[in-house]
Amino acid sequence: MISHVAMETYWREVRSIEEEEEGEEEEEEEEMKSMDEVELEEAWLTEAGLSSLVTGSFSEEEALLSTLTRQQAATVRKRLDNYTETLKTRNRQPIRDVRDIFPQVVPPLSTDDLSSCDLTRLGFISHIELSTFLLALGVQTKRTRPPRRRTRDGGVFGVSLNSLLENDRKTFPGVKVPVVFQKLLCILEETGLETEGILRVPGSAARLKSLRRELDRSCGAFDWSAVRQVDAAGLLKLFIRELPTPLLTHTHLSTYRVSSVVHQIQALQLLALLLPEANRDTLRALLVFLRQVVSHQDRNRMSLWNVSMVMAPNLFTCPRHGNKRSIARQREEMEEAVAGAHLVQLMVTHQDLLWTVPVFLLSQVRQMNQASNQKQFGLTRATRRLLRRKNDRNQVTELCEGVIRVHAPLHAKVSMAIQLDGQTRARDVIARFGCERRLHPDCVLLDVYRVNPHCDWMIKP
Repeated sequence: MISHVAMETYWREVRSIEEEEEGEEEEEEEEMKSMDEVELEEAWLTEAGLSSLVTGSFSEEEALLSTLTRQQAATVRKRLDNYTETLKTRNRQPIRDVRDIFPQVVPPLSTDDLSSCDLTRLGFISHIELSTFLLALGVQTKRTRPPRRRTRDGGVFGVSLNSLLENDRKTFPGVKVPVVFQKLLCILEETGLETEGILRVPGSAARLKSLRRELDRSCGAFDWSAVRQVDAAGLLKLFIRELPTPLLTHTHLSTYRVSSVVHQIQALQLLALLLPEANRDTLRALLVFLRQVVSHQDRNRMSLWNVSMVMAPNLFTCPRHGNKRSIARQREEMEEAVAGAHLVQLMVTHQDLLWTVPVFLLSQVRQMNQASNQKQFGLTRATRRLLRRKNDRNQVTELCEGVIRVHAPLHAKVSMAIQLDGQTRARDVIARFGCERRLHPDCVLLDVYRVNPHCDWMIKP
Protein backbone atom coordinates (compact mmCIF):
# COMPACT_ATOMS: atom_id res chain seq x y z
CA MET A 1 0.00 0.00 0.00
CA ILE A 2 1.42 3.39 -0.99
CA SER A 3 1.72 5.73 1.99
CA HIS A 4 0.42 9.28 2.12
CA VAL A 5 4.00 10.53 2.27
CA ALA A 6 4.81 8.83 -1.02
CA MET A 7 1.81 10.58 -2.60
CA GLU A 8 2.81 14.06 -1.42
CA THR A 9 3.65 15.10 -4.99
CA TYR A 10 0.06 14.35 -5.97
CA TRP A 11 -1.46 16.30 -3.05
CA ARG A 12 0.93 19.19 -3.64
CA GLU A 13 -0.35 19.42 -7.21
CA VAL A 14 -3.94 19.33 -5.95
CA ARG A 15 -3.23 22.20 -3.54
CA SER A 16 -1.54 24.15 -6.33
CA ILE A 17 -4.64 23.74 -8.50
CA GLU A 18 -6.88 24.97 -5.69
CA GLU A 19 -4.66 28.01 -5.10
CA GLU A 20 -4.80 28.94 -8.78
CA GLU A 21 -8.58 28.82 -8.64
CA GLU A 22 -8.83 31.06 -5.58
CA GLY A 23 -10.24 34.52 -6.27
CA GLU A 24 -11.70 33.55 -9.64
CA GLU A 25 -15.39 34.00 -10.26
CA GLU A 26 -16.84 30.57 -9.59
CA GLU A 27 -19.68 29.15 -11.59
CA GLU A 28 -22.46 27.46 -9.69
CA GLU A 29 -21.95 23.72 -9.87
CA GLU A 30 -24.74 21.20 -10.05
CA GLU A 31 -24.74 18.29 -7.65
CA MET A 32 -23.90 14.96 -9.15
CA LYS A 33 -27.20 13.32 -10.01
CA SER A 34 -27.99 9.86 -11.21
CA MET A 35 -28.60 9.97 -14.92
CA ASP A 36 -32.05 9.21 -16.16
CA GLU A 37 -32.03 5.57 -17.30
CA VAL A 38 -33.60 6.39 -20.65
CA GLU A 39 -31.16 9.22 -21.29
CA LEU A 40 -28.23 6.98 -20.34
CA GLU A 41 -29.19 4.17 -22.69
CA GLU A 42 -29.99 6.60 -25.51
CA ALA A 43 -26.52 8.10 -25.14
CA TRP A 44 -24.87 4.67 -25.08
CA LEU A 45 -26.69 3.47 -28.20
CA THR A 46 -25.84 6.71 -30.00
CA GLU A 47 -22.14 6.38 -29.15
CA ALA A 48 -22.30 2.79 -30.42
CA GLY A 49 -23.64 3.99 -33.78
CA LEU A 50 -27.07 2.47 -33.10
CA SER A 51 -29.19 5.58 -32.62
CA SER A 52 -31.72 4.30 -35.17
CA LEU A 53 -32.74 1.60 -32.67
CA VAL A 54 -34.11 4.42 -30.53
CA THR A 55 -35.99 6.17 -33.32
CA GLY A 56 -37.37 2.93 -34.74
CA SER A 57 -35.69 3.16 -38.15
CA PHE A 58 -33.19 0.57 -39.28
CA SER A 59 -30.75 1.47 -42.04
CA GLU A 60 -26.97 1.10 -42.16
CA GLU A 61 -26.91 -0.14 -38.57
CA GLU A 62 -27.69 -3.58 -40.03
CA ALA A 63 -24.09 -3.67 -41.26
CA LEU A 64 -22.79 -2.99 -37.75
CA LEU A 65 -25.12 -5.48 -36.07
CA SER A 66 -24.16 -8.21 -38.53
CA THR A 67 -20.50 -8.04 -37.43
CA LEU A 68 -21.02 -8.30 -33.67
CA THR A 69 -19.74 -11.28 -31.76
CA ARG A 70 -22.07 -13.21 -29.50
CA GLN A 71 -20.80 -11.34 -26.43
CA GLN A 72 -21.03 -7.93 -28.11
CA ALA A 73 -24.56 -8.66 -29.31
CA ALA A 74 -25.49 -9.64 -25.76
CA THR A 75 -24.21 -6.28 -24.51
CA VAL A 76 -26.30 -4.35 -27.04
CA ARG A 77 -29.32 -6.52 -26.32
CA LYS A 78 -28.98 -5.86 -22.58
CA ARG A 79 -28.84 -2.09 -23.15
CA LEU A 80 -31.81 -2.21 -25.48
CA ASP A 81 -33.84 -4.35 -23.07
CA ASN A 82 -33.16 -1.90 -20.25
CA TYR A 83 -34.16 1.01 -22.45
CA THR A 84 -37.39 -0.70 -23.54
CA GLU A 85 -38.41 -1.73 -20.03
CA THR A 86 -37.81 1.79 -18.73
CA LEU A 87 -39.99 3.22 -21.48
CA LYS A 88 -42.78 0.79 -20.62
CA THR A 89 -42.78 1.85 -16.97
CA ARG A 90 -43.12 5.47 -18.02
CA ASN A 91 -45.93 4.84 -20.51
CA ARG A 92 -43.91 6.18 -23.40
CA GLN A 93 -44.09 4.98 -26.98
CA PRO A 94 -42.24 1.64 -27.14
CA ILE A 95 -39.48 1.03 -29.66
CA ARG A 96 -38.85 -2.08 -31.70
CA ASP A 97 -38.75 -5.31 -29.79
CA VAL A 98 -35.21 -6.52 -29.23
CA ARG A 99 -36.13 -9.87 -30.84
CA ASP A 100 -36.77 -8.07 -34.12
CA ILE A 101 -33.17 -6.88 -34.11
CA PHE A 102 -31.50 -10.08 -32.90
CA PRO A 103 -33.70 -12.86 -34.30
CA GLN A 104 -32.70 -16.42 -33.33
CA VAL A 105 -29.20 -15.49 -32.21
CA VAL A 106 -26.91 -18.52 -32.39
CA PRO A 107 -24.96 -19.16 -29.39
CA PRO A 108 -1.29 -4.18 -35.79
CA LEU A 109 -2.60 -1.51 -37.73
CA SER A 110 -2.39 2.18 -36.65
CA THR A 111 -5.39 4.51 -36.53
CA ASP A 112 -3.50 6.74 -38.97
CA ASP A 113 -3.89 4.05 -41.62
CA LEU A 114 -7.69 4.12 -41.58
CA SER A 115 -10.10 6.33 -43.48
CA SER A 116 -12.41 8.70 -41.62
CA CYS A 117 -15.34 6.36 -42.34
CA ASP A 118 -13.43 3.37 -40.97
CA LEU A 119 -12.42 5.37 -37.90
CA THR A 120 -16.07 6.20 -37.24
CA ARG A 121 -17.08 2.57 -37.52
CA LEU A 122 -14.09 1.53 -35.40
CA GLY A 123 -15.31 3.93 -32.71
CA PHE A 124 -18.75 2.32 -32.69
CA ILE A 125 -17.35 -1.20 -32.38
CA SER A 126 -14.76 -0.15 -29.76
CA HIS A 127 -17.54 1.44 -27.68
CA ILE A 128 -19.52 -1.81 -27.68
CA GLU A 129 -16.42 -3.93 -27.09
CA LEU A 130 -15.23 -1.81 -24.14
CA SER A 131 -18.62 -2.19 -22.44
CA THR A 132 -18.60 -5.91 -23.20
CA PHE A 133 -15.06 -6.28 -21.90
CA LEU A 134 -15.73 -4.46 -18.63
CA LEU A 135 -18.96 -6.40 -18.15
CA ALA A 136 -17.07 -9.69 -18.60
CA LEU A 137 -14.62 -8.55 -15.89
CA GLY A 138 -17.49 -7.71 -13.54
CA VAL A 139 -16.75 -3.97 -13.63
CA GLN A 140 -19.84 -1.83 -13.19
CA THR A 141 -19.73 1.55 -14.91
CA LYS A 142 -20.87 4.60 -12.98
CA ARG A 143 -24.27 5.88 -14.02
CA THR A 144 -23.75 9.50 -13.05
CA ARG A 145 -23.97 12.75 -14.91
CA PRO A 146 -20.48 14.25 -15.42
CA PRO A 147 -19.86 17.61 -13.74
CA ARG A 148 -20.46 20.61 -15.95
CA ARG A 149 -17.47 22.65 -16.99
CA ARG A 150 -17.37 26.22 -18.14
CA THR A 151 -17.47 26.48 -21.94
CA ARG A 152 -16.31 29.55 -23.85
CA ASP A 153 -16.70 30.42 -27.52
CA GLY A 154 -13.56 32.54 -27.86
CA GLY A 155 -10.03 32.66 -26.52
CA VAL A 156 -7.94 29.63 -25.59
CA PHE A 157 -8.87 28.26 -22.17
CA GLY A 158 -12.23 26.55 -21.66
CA VAL A 159 -12.71 26.26 -25.43
CA SER A 160 -13.37 22.89 -27.07
CA LEU A 161 -10.57 21.24 -29.03
CA ASN A 162 -12.68 21.21 -32.20
CA SER A 163 -13.32 24.96 -31.95
CA LEU A 164 -9.62 25.67 -31.43
CA LEU A 165 -8.67 23.48 -34.39
CA GLU A 166 -11.30 25.04 -36.62
CA ASN A 167 -9.81 28.47 -35.93
CA ASP A 168 -6.18 27.25 -36.25
CA ARG A 169 -6.84 25.62 -39.63
CA LYS A 170 -7.64 28.99 -41.13
CA THR A 171 -3.91 29.73 -40.84
CA PHE A 172 -2.44 26.21 -40.60
CA PRO A 173 -4.50 23.85 -42.80
CA GLY A 174 -4.47 20.24 -41.68
CA VAL A 175 -3.23 20.90 -38.13
CA LYS A 176 -4.37 18.11 -35.75
CA VAL A 177 -3.32 19.50 -32.35
CA PRO A 178 -4.24 23.04 -31.20
CA VAL A 179 -1.40 25.44 -31.99
CA VAL A 180 -1.29 26.90 -28.47
CA PHE A 181 -0.89 23.39 -27.03
CA GLN A 182 1.92 22.64 -29.47
CA LYS A 183 3.64 25.92 -28.60
CA LEU A 184 3.58 25.18 -24.87
CA LEU A 185 5.04 21.72 -25.47
CA CYS A 186 7.72 23.22 -27.70
CA ILE A 187 8.81 25.71 -25.02
CA LEU A 188 9.04 22.93 -22.45
CA GLU A 189 10.99 20.64 -24.80
CA GLU A 190 13.47 23.39 -25.68
CA THR A 191 14.05 24.86 -22.22
CA GLY A 192 12.70 22.52 -19.58
CA LEU A 193 13.61 18.88 -20.18
CA GLU A 194 16.74 19.19 -18.05
CA THR A 195 15.21 21.54 -15.48
CA GLU A 196 14.84 19.95 -12.07
CA GLY A 197 11.20 19.58 -11.09
CA ILE A 198 9.76 20.36 -14.54
CA LEU A 199 5.93 20.16 -14.33
CA ARG A 200 6.15 19.71 -10.56
CA VAL A 201 7.45 23.11 -9.37
CA PRO A 202 4.56 25.62 -9.51
CA GLY A 203 4.97 29.14 -10.80
CA SER A 204 3.35 32.32 -9.54
CA ALA A 205 -0.45 32.00 -9.49
CA ALA A 206 -0.79 35.75 -10.15
CA ARG A 207 1.54 35.59 -13.17
CA LEU A 208 -0.32 32.55 -14.49
CA LYS A 209 -3.64 34.41 -14.36
CA SER A 210 -2.07 37.38 -16.13
CA LEU A 211 -0.64 35.19 -18.92
CA ARG A 212 -3.95 33.40 -19.25
CA ARG A 213 -5.88 36.65 -19.74
CA GLU A 214 -3.31 37.88 -22.27
CA LEU A 215 -3.46 34.62 -24.22
CA ASP A 216 -7.26 34.69 -24.29
CA ARG A 217 -7.25 38.25 -25.60
CA SER A 218 -4.53 38.05 -28.24
CA CYS A 219 -3.50 34.49 -29.03
CA GLY A 220 -2.30 35.33 -32.53
CA ALA A 221 -0.14 38.27 -31.43
CA PHE A 222 1.01 36.81 -28.13
CA ASP A 223 4.68 37.34 -27.19
CA TRP A 224 5.88 33.80 -26.49
CA SER A 225 9.47 34.92 -25.81
CA ALA A 226 8.39 36.19 -22.37
CA VAL A 227 7.05 32.78 -21.30
CA ARG A 228 9.43 30.86 -19.04
CA GLN A 229 9.36 27.07 -18.78
CA VAL A 230 7.66 27.22 -15.37
CA ASP A 231 4.97 29.43 -16.93
CA ALA A 232 4.57 27.06 -19.86
CA ALA A 233 4.15 24.10 -17.48
CA GLY A 234 1.44 25.92 -15.53
CA LEU A 235 -0.38 27.01 -18.69
CA LEU A 236 -0.18 23.51 -20.15
CA LYS A 237 -1.80 21.95 -17.08
CA LEU A 238 -4.38 24.73 -16.90
CA PHE A 239 -5.29 24.19 -20.57
CA ILE A 240 -5.89 20.48 -19.93
CA ARG A 241 -7.93 21.05 -16.76
CA GLU A 242 -10.27 23.60 -18.31
CA LEU A 243 -11.21 21.69 -21.45
CA PRO A 244 -15.05 21.60 -21.59
CA THR A 245 -14.82 17.83 -22.10
CA PRO A 246 -11.91 16.05 -20.36
CA LEU A 247 -9.11 14.92 -22.65
CA LEU A 248 -9.96 11.28 -21.91
CA THR A 249 -13.71 12.08 -21.86
CA HIS A 250 -15.50 10.37 -18.94
CA THR A 251 -15.06 6.75 -19.97
CA HIS A 252 -11.74 6.42 -18.12
CA LEU A 253 -13.54 6.21 -14.77
CA SER A 254 -14.41 2.56 -15.34
CA THR A 255 -10.75 1.58 -15.78
CA TYR A 256 -10.07 2.61 -12.17
CA ARG A 257 -11.79 -0.53 -10.98
CA VAL A 258 -10.02 -3.01 -13.28
CA SER A 259 -7.63 -4.92 -11.01
CA SER A 260 -5.41 -6.67 -13.56
CA VAL A 261 -2.68 -4.55 -15.18
CA VAL A 262 -3.03 -6.49 -18.43
CA HIS A 263 -6.76 -5.83 -18.50
CA GLN A 264 -6.23 -2.15 -17.66
CA ILE A 265 -3.92 -1.78 -20.66
CA GLN A 266 -6.47 -3.51 -22.87
CA ALA A 267 -9.23 -1.24 -21.58
CA LEU A 268 -7.07 1.86 -22.18
CA GLN A 269 -6.38 0.68 -25.73
CA LEU A 270 -10.12 0.45 -26.41
CA LEU A 271 -10.67 3.82 -24.76
CA ALA A 272 -8.03 5.44 -26.98
CA LEU A 273 -9.71 4.01 -30.08
CA LEU A 274 -13.12 5.47 -29.23
CA LEU A 275 -11.85 8.93 -28.28
CA PRO A 276 -12.81 11.76 -30.64
CA GLU A 277 -10.06 12.38 -33.17
CA ALA A 278 -9.05 15.76 -31.69
CA ASN A 279 -8.80 14.26 -28.20
CA ARG A 280 -6.80 11.30 -29.46
CA ASP A 281 -4.27 13.44 -31.36
CA THR A 282 -3.84 15.87 -28.45
CA LEU A 283 -3.41 13.02 -25.96
CA ARG A 284 -0.80 11.43 -28.20
CA ALA A 285 1.20 14.69 -28.34
CA LEU A 286 1.05 14.97 -24.55
CA LEU A 287 2.17 11.38 -23.94
CA VAL A 288 5.10 11.74 -26.35
CA PHE A 289 6.23 14.80 -24.40
CA LEU A 290 5.83 13.07 -21.02
CA ARG A 291 7.97 10.20 -22.26
CA GLN A 292 10.67 12.74 -23.15
CA VAL A 293 10.49 14.20 -19.64
CA VAL A 294 10.98 10.76 -18.10
CA SER A 295 13.90 10.01 -20.43
CA HIS A 296 15.76 12.97 -18.83
CA GLN A 297 14.98 11.96 -15.24
CA ASP A 298 18.66 11.71 -14.30
CA ARG A 299 18.83 15.52 -14.70
CA ASN A 300 15.29 16.79 -14.06
CA ARG A 301 14.58 14.39 -11.16
CA MET A 302 11.19 13.52 -12.65
CA SER A 303 10.71 9.77 -12.62
CA LEU A 304 7.79 8.11 -14.39
CA TRP A 305 5.89 7.93 -11.09
CA ASN A 306 6.57 11.61 -10.31
CA VAL A 307 5.33 12.66 -13.74
CA SER A 308 2.25 10.46 -13.32
CA MET A 309 1.39 11.92 -9.91
CA VAL A 310 1.72 15.50 -11.22
CA MET A 311 -0.41 14.93 -14.32
CA ALA A 312 -3.15 12.76 -12.78
CA PRO A 313 -4.95 15.64 -10.95
CA ASN A 314 -4.96 17.62 -14.21
CA LEU A 315 -6.18 14.82 -16.49
CA PHE A 316 -8.76 13.45 -14.08
CA THR A 317 -11.19 15.17 -11.75
CA CYS A 318 -9.21 15.34 -8.52
CA PRO A 319 -10.69 15.01 -5.03
CA ARG A 320 -10.74 18.17 -2.90
CA HIS A 321 -8.05 17.97 -0.26
CA GLY A 322 -10.11 19.38 2.60
CA ASN A 323 -9.38 18.88 6.27
CA LYS A 324 -12.81 17.77 7.47
CA ARG A 325 -12.98 14.28 5.99
CA SER A 326 -13.86 10.95 7.45
CA ILE A 327 -11.28 8.18 7.54
CA ALA A 328 -13.28 6.30 4.91
CA ARG A 329 -13.28 9.34 2.64
CA GLN A 330 -9.54 9.82 3.11
CA ARG A 331 -8.98 6.20 2.16
CA GLU A 332 -11.21 6.59 -0.90
CA GLU A 333 -9.32 9.71 -1.99
CA MET A 334 -6.02 7.90 -1.60
CA GLU A 335 -7.25 4.99 -3.72
CA GLU A 336 -8.50 7.35 -6.44
CA ALA A 337 -5.23 9.27 -6.41
CA VAL A 338 -3.12 6.13 -6.72
CA ALA A 339 -5.42 4.71 -9.42
CA GLY A 340 -5.28 7.92 -11.47
CA ALA A 341 -1.49 8.13 -11.25
CA HIS A 342 -1.25 4.45 -12.17
CA LEU A 343 -3.35 4.99 -15.30
CA VAL A 344 -1.11 7.86 -16.40
CA GLN A 345 1.92 5.64 -15.81
CA LEU A 346 0.43 2.90 -17.99
CA MET A 347 -0.43 5.34 -20.78
CA VAL A 348 3.07 6.82 -20.87
CA THR A 349 4.72 3.39 -20.80
CA HIS A 350 2.43 1.68 -23.33
CA GLN A 351 1.50 4.68 -25.48
CA ASP A 352 2.51 3.04 -28.76
CA LEU A 353 0.03 0.24 -28.11
CA LEU A 354 -2.80 2.73 -27.57
CA TRP A 355 -2.80 3.75 -31.23
CA THR A 356 -2.68 0.19 -32.59
CA VAL A 357 -5.92 -1.38 -33.78
CA PRO A 358 -6.39 -4.98 -32.54
CA VAL A 359 -6.69 -7.43 -35.42
CA PHE A 360 -10.12 -8.69 -34.38
CA LEU A 361 -11.57 -5.13 -34.34
CA LEU A 362 -10.06 -4.41 -37.74
CA SER A 363 -11.66 -7.62 -38.98
CA GLN A 364 -15.05 -6.41 -37.73
CA VAL A 365 -14.61 -3.09 -39.55
CA ARG A 366 -13.90 -4.99 -42.77
CA GLN A 367 -16.94 -7.20 -42.19
CA MET A 368 -19.05 -4.12 -41.57
CA ASN A 369 -17.85 -2.58 -44.84
CA GLN A 370 -18.62 -5.82 -46.68
CA ALA A 371 -22.08 -6.06 -45.11
CA SER A 372 -22.79 -2.45 -46.04
CA ASN A 373 -21.70 -3.04 -49.64
CA GLN A 374 -23.65 -6.29 -49.92
CA LYS A 375 -26.78 -4.56 -48.69
CA GLN A 376 -26.66 -2.30 -51.75
CA PHE A 377 -27.06 -5.38 -53.93
CA GLY A 378 -30.28 -6.38 -52.22
CA LEU A 379 -29.23 -9.17 -49.88
CA THR A 380 -32.17 -10.92 -48.25
CA ARG A 381 -32.72 -10.97 -44.52
CA ALA A 382 -31.99 -14.71 -44.44
CA THR A 383 -28.64 -14.18 -46.17
CA ARG A 384 -27.67 -11.43 -43.72
CA ARG A 385 -28.60 -13.72 -40.82
CA LEU A 386 -26.38 -16.44 -42.29
CA LEU A 387 -23.52 -13.97 -42.60
CA ARG A 388 -24.02 -12.94 -38.99
CA ARG A 389 -23.74 -16.55 -37.84
CA LYS A 390 -20.64 -17.11 -39.96
CA ASN A 391 -18.97 -13.98 -38.64
CA ASP A 392 -19.71 -15.02 -35.08
CA ARG A 393 -18.07 -18.43 -35.61
CA ASN A 394 -15.00 -16.92 -37.24
CA GLN A 395 -14.52 -14.19 -34.65
CA VAL A 396 -11.12 -14.40 -32.95
CA THR A 397 -11.13 -13.08 -29.39
CA GLU A 398 -7.82 -11.50 -28.40
CA LEU A 399 -8.62 -9.59 -25.23
CA CYS A 400 -9.14 -12.37 -22.73
CA GLU A 401 -5.81 -13.66 -21.50
CA GLY A 402 -5.41 -17.43 -21.56
CA VAL A 403 -8.23 -17.99 -24.08
CA ILE A 404 -7.52 -19.95 -27.27
CA ARG A 405 -9.81 -20.64 -30.20
CA VAL A 406 -9.35 -24.15 -31.64
CA HIS A 407 -10.29 -24.68 -35.29
CA ALA A 408 -11.37 -28.10 -36.58
CA PRO A 409 -12.63 -27.56 -40.15
CA LEU A 410 -13.16 -31.28 -40.82
CA HIS A 411 -15.31 -31.84 -37.75
CA ALA A 412 -18.81 -30.81 -36.76
CA LYS A 413 -17.46 -28.28 -34.27
CA VAL A 414 -15.73 -25.85 -36.62
CA SER A 415 -14.21 -23.80 -33.79
CA MET A 416 -14.38 -23.54 -30.04
CA ALA A 417 -13.14 -20.90 -27.57
CA ILE A 418 -11.45 -22.54 -24.58
CA GLN A 419 -10.27 -20.89 -21.34
CA LEU A 420 -6.97 -22.43 -20.27
CA ASP A 421 -5.85 -22.99 -16.71
CA GLY A 422 -2.85 -24.64 -15.13
CA GLN A 423 -4.45 -28.09 -15.41
CA THR A 424 -5.72 -28.00 -19.02
CA ARG A 425 -3.82 -30.57 -21.10
CA ALA A 426 -3.79 -31.46 -24.80
CA ARG A 427 -5.90 -34.57 -24.31
CA ASP A 428 -8.60 -32.52 -22.55
CA VAL A 429 -9.07 -30.41 -25.67
CA ILE A 430 -8.77 -33.32 -28.12
CA ALA A 431 -11.45 -35.22 -26.19
CA ARG A 432 -13.96 -32.51 -27.08
CA PHE A 433 -13.41 -33.16 -30.80
CA GLY A 434 -12.82 -36.92 -30.68
CA CYS A 435 -9.76 -37.16 -32.95
CA GLU A 436 -6.01 -37.79 -33.04
CA ARG A 437 -3.49 -35.51 -31.36
CA ARG A 438 -0.03 -34.21 -32.27
CA LEU A 439 0.88 -32.78 -28.87
CA HIS A 440 1.82 -35.06 -26.00
CA PRO A 441 -1.33 -35.96 -24.05
CA ASP A 442 0.12 -34.56 -20.81
CA CYS A 443 1.26 -31.30 -22.41
CA VAL A 444 0.07 -28.30 -20.31
CA LEU A 445 -1.52 -25.99 -22.88
CA LEU A 446 -1.20 -22.85 -20.78
CA ASP A 447 2.59 -23.26 -20.93
CA VAL A 448 2.40 -23.54 -24.72
CA TYR A 449 0.14 -20.49 -24.86
CA ARG A 450 2.58 -18.40 -22.79
CA VAL A 451 5.47 -19.31 -25.09
CA ASN A 452 3.47 -18.45 -28.22
CA PRO A 453 0.17 -16.66 -27.39
CA HIS A 454 -0.53 -15.86 -31.05
CA CYS A 455 -0.13 -19.35 -32.50
CA ASP A 456 -2.92 -21.06 -34.46
CA TRP A 457 -4.64 -24.00 -32.77
CA MET A 458 -5.80 -26.44 -35.46
CA ILE A 459 -7.29 -29.93 -35.25
CA LYS A 460 -6.11 -31.98 -38.23
CA PRO A 461 -6.86 -35.58 -39.27
